[in-house]
Amino acid sequence: MKLKFDPNQDYQLDAIDSITGLFEGQSLEKGDFEFSFLGQIDIQSQMGVGNKLEITEAQILENLKTIQKHNGLSESQQLEGMHFSIEMETGTGKTYVYLRAIYKLNKLYGFKKFVIVVPSIAIRAY
Repeated sequence: MKLKFDPNQDYQLDAIDSITGLFEGQSLEKGDFEFSFLGQIDIQSQMGVGNKLEITEAQILENLKTIQKHNGLSESQQLEGMHFSIEMETGTGKTYVYLRAIYKLNKLYGFKKFVIVVPSIAIRAY
């Protein structure tokens, strides 16, 4: 049995564009590596530097509304934090989508840091 992977399925590309579209208007932030030390240099005083957002939460909300409208979803009236998720059916390529989205976010905006959370409990059929 030979599996054939198609990296250009429309629904996956739409998901990637929806993710990167949230940050429309953000400038490209270049830099090889960023890290800062606060106070004395010891393991307890190190603080990492996050992705630098130049656009406002209001702009992200407008971008979100545009994406929701494009995807036929009801529009959010406000942001409830800066927490966004990729929700797709089992077997549709979530891992591929978030990995490709990471590469595109880095290419378009220079983002370097990401948090990926996956459930620890396997999917169960009832």
